[in-house]
Amino acid sequence: MSYKAEYIWIDGTEPTALLRSKTKILADGAEPPVWGFDGSSTNQAEGHSSDRVLRPVFVCPDPIRGGDNVLVLSEVEEINGEAHASNTRALLRPIAEKYAEQDSWFGIEQEYTFFKGSRPLGFPEGGFPAPQGHYYCGVGAEAVFGREIVELHLDRCLAAGLKISGINAEVMPGQWEFQVGPAGPVEVSDHLWIARYLLYRTAEEFGVEATLDPKPARGDWNGAGAHTNFSTKAMRENYDAIITACEALGEGDKPMEHVSQYGADIESRLTGHHETAPWNKYTYGVSNRGASVRIPWQVEVEKKGYIEDRRPNANIDPYVVTRLLVNTCCSALEKAGQV
Repeated sequence: MSYKAEYIWIDGTEPTALLRSKTKILADGAEPPVWGFDGSSTNQAEGHSSDRVLRPVFVCPDPIRGGDNVLVLSEVEEINGEAHASNTRALLRPIAEKYAEQDSWFGIEQEYTFFKGSRPLGFPEGGFPAPQGHYYCGVGAEAVFGREIVELHLDRCLAAGLKISGINAEVMPGQWEFQVGPAGPVEVSDHLWIARYLLYRTAEEFGVEATLDPKPARGDWNGAGAHTNFSTKAMRENYDAIITACEALGEGDKPMEHVSQYGADIESRLTGHHETAPWNKYTYGVSNRGASVRIPWQVEVEKKGYIEDRRPNANIDPYVVTRLLVNTCCSALEKAGQV
């Protein structure tokens, strides 16, 4: 007897990496081994030396094929065992380990948009739908488009054992969101990448494209983000640590260091309109969805909790965003003696 292992990895496409996958047949009881692929076809090698290595790092049930079949998220390595330049997970691991005692938690709100052909799902041919407003968390065929895909994706994420914590329709027709977390920086990123894979594969079955474009429809429509909720043990116990983290994110060149790595084409989304702060101005505030970083109202009331970084685009690399937040906030908390 045998089973199917779907190896999944992040390629070297710029400015936004893509997911790739291929199938290996394994004997029952065999663990998914290190494998390889042609990096010249994924922007990760040149043709004269194209072998690259897939090293399994996270395995979960495959809810599409079912049975004993699995999904195998893999890091990309050079043939000498070193991490490939595109392997951002390898850059996150040492930072996560360095600040592990601070017990960072993340919850990432992944927005995305369904497209049918060249238009968002729900946009009529040759025109535009009614202005945004009643689509958010909407109910009814005039407000909701693609729910059957969303529900199947949710079921598959749960069957895969992912830490998915909710879904909702978003502000624009055909735009949705799912949330992953709470989980640590590496785990939340692994689960988000697999959830994205399942989203693409599920939408594929309906002849629909799911895109992470941060501004899928130009004009008076909300963009698509990946609002990132973050806390440490100290932040979950002390409001002073909340303020220290917010201040640290705005110190010196930190705002630009983060924004420049928060997803391609971020300027088109962070305009200062449509519930965003300008991309080149850092602010934080309580219950303020127009700030770069929001402190939820209940956090101020309870004097403990988490912050929401509202700047990350839908097309972020979560390994990069979690690394930046951990490195900036945890180092500041450590320096302030608030750990």
